[in-house]
Amino acid sequence: MSITTDQLRARAADTLWLRLAAVALPLLMIAPAFWNGYPLLQWDTGGYLARWYEGYLVPSRSTVFGIYLHFGESSGFWINLAVQSLSTLWLLQLTLRVLSMLQTSRFAAISLLLMLSTALPWLASMLLTDIFAGLSILSLFLLVIGGSRTSRAEKAGLFVFTAFAAATHSATLGVLFGLCAVGWMARPLLGRRLPIAGLAQGSLTIIAGGLMLIAANHALSGKWAWTPGGTGVAFGRMMQDGIVARFLNDHCPQENFKLCPYRNELPATADEFLWGKSMFNTLGRFDGLGDEMGTIVERSLADYPAWQAGAALRAMGQQLLHVATGEGASVWIPHTYGIIERYIPAQVAPMRAARQQNWELHFETINRLHVPVALVSMLGLLVLLGHALANRRLDDLTLLAATVTLALLGNAFICGVISGPHDRYGARMVWVATFVVLMALSRRFGDDESKAR
Repeated sequence: MSITTDQLRARAADTLWLRLAAVALPLLMIAPAFWNGYPLLQWDTGGYLARWYEGYLVPSRSTVFGIYLHFGESSGFWINLAVQSLSTLWLLQLTLRVLSMLQTSRFAAISLLLMLSTALPWLASMLLTDIFAGLSILSLFLLVIGGSRTSRAEKAGLFVFTAFAAATHSATLGVLFGLCAVGWMARPLLGRRLPIAGLAQGSLTIIAGGLMLIAANHALSGKWAWTPGGTGVAFGRMMQDGIVARFLNDHCPQENFKLCPYRNELPATADEFLWGKSMFNTLGRFDGLGDEMGTIVERSLADYPAWQAGAALRAMGQQLLHVATGEGASVWIPHTYGIIERYIPAQVAPMRAARQQNWELHFETINRLHVPVALVSMLGLLVLLGHALANRRLDDLTLLAATVTLALLGNAFICGVISGPHDRYGARMVWVATFVVLMALSRRFGDDESKAR
């Protein structure tokens, strides 16, 4: 078969565009950090950074992620952002390739649209676990259904990445565990669409992530223990819903809880209670009040089951709608600044010089686009699934859409019910819905060659 001059020119042009994309896209993915002059920080960043230095466990702060940040300190954390940028683009292109949709122009166009219309580049530019929450959904999906379409090296990379992501945050681990559980339950119905080998590999990432976290906790604290804090965070959400005040009013006349003298002074929100200047500090924080909060959480579940169920459903519904970009990044974050000043003094000057620390970071205008795109994307997932159901079609893109929908619901349940609704928890996941919708639109309106793939 002869190759014409036009074909050679087309191949050369495609190679040129591929090279340009390989250089430009990783830089554009972390453009917010370049604009800022320093990696973006968030309220929780300091807690992760301190894990390497303080030698004890802190509620909801993964030591695995703390170690990951520590190894990027010498570069001003730009190594971490490079890892996050390249991992994001690797998983985007691998998803397109496994679903037989990879073309250079399509990959570049979808990547650029995600950068412009979603929180993705802000997540990739931030020293926080959130970027790994959404990416882990793609990596788990590819590990399960990839089969012969991925190499051994790619499977190994997907396994390590998913396990690491699971170890960075308990909510991410919970969502991945839920997806694996649903996968095993759906296996008798879907048959070869969900290979047993793939499901086994995906499930093993949860175990590996858990072992990774326990090992890191032991390495840094000397304790073989899970990261603490689950019941404390749930307590805050129940307090915010009024359940804790009701429990204390019902039980304080007969039982001597530490919080009884404060039952009429509880803050209005969980954030004020846990992170503000509240009686939580007066009573010794998690060390002094942790056992009591756990007791109240457990007993209030039994005492007010209907109230708890209603509050949980409301929180889940609200969490699905909380999708704005930038929560916790455009406010004063003295704890994170203090941790950097105490343990990484070489980073103080560039950190203080960044736009974020000079009050130049605002998300109001950005969210005028990001929020509608996120909400429309979730609606688009439902339309995509409804259309597939009506046509009795279960291809890989439909399976991915179902996976992302379940992940969004699971994330809303775990985060909304335990921590209470926050925009940060929605924004870190909902961009994956936009990715799936863009893939569907590209396939629907692409050229004949792409439709055939």
